[in-house]
Amino acid sequence: MSNLSDIGVIKSVLQRHGFTFSKALGQNFIINPSVCPRIAEEGGAREGVGVLEVGAGIGVLTAELAKRADKVVCVELDTRLLPVLDETLADFDNIKIINGDILKVDLHKILEEEFGDMPVIVCANLPYYITSPVIMRLLEERLNIESITVMVQKEAAVRLCADVGSRDSGAVTVAVDFYADANKLFDVSRGSFMPAPNVDSAVIRLDIRKDVPIDITDERFFFSMVRSAFSQRRKTASNGISSGLGMNKQTVIAAIENAGLPSTVRAESLTMEQLGVLCEELYKLI
Repeated sequence: MSNLSDIGVIKSVLQRHGFTFSKALGQNFIINPSVCPRIAEEGGAREGVGVLEVGAGIGVLTAELAKRADKVVCVELDTRLLPVLDETLADFDNIKIINGDILKVDLHKILEEEFGDMPVIVCANLPYYITSPVIMRLLEERLNIESITVMVQKEAAVRLCADVGSRDSGAVTVAVDFYADANKLFDVSRGSFMPAPNVDSAVIRLDIRKDVPIDITDERFFFSMVRSAFSQRRKTASNGISSGLGMNKQTVIAAIENAGLPSTVRAESLTMEQLGVLCEELYKLI
């Protein structure tokens, strides 16, 4: 079906199927015709590649991905959209829709069964309320994928793509940078969606690292330390770490100083390398 970005076509299709938008699922369908082709192109959809899509909407991005890639597998949570997608994507024979929750399905099994040895990329227009959980699950699962290209709230894009150690960095910045090289591709205005959200969006691409950027003994402890350090942004890292990890504050300060850092350092000023050194100093003390 053509013109899937046309408001009239969208309304007609949805009306035929009795579909109404769900605020709970954060549904905002793309109506700007230039957005999805650009996501597909800059996300790396191409011949010889498979695409795992998170959420299909009415299939606007799905169709653009299928035009370029060998196969597209989409995990769609909303069962009400399945008959809609049967209609809008009827012209394609290289698309498979899996009804499921991206936070619960067996991603390794899906990749193995659907794509085999084919290189795989991930693309998605993510609902704002599950942006971080979805991105972190895709990264933490250490899937055999090349990259993750997603549309997120513009403010979230700034945080996700910030340099670790910069003012805009946070715990999620560190987590993303640990697994991938993140870059913002382009902005998308709120008027590009139906219904229009109250904020603008941005498309970002995370290129998966082959090797982690720092050498640490215990990754779980590292991320616990990072979350704790950033939990009290207006206070020093020692306050957040001692509170979050249940460690004596003087012990934490000693580890910070042993890492060659000032005792009053704040988490957002720490580089990935400094966080790694601090983690190892703290780990020695537990």
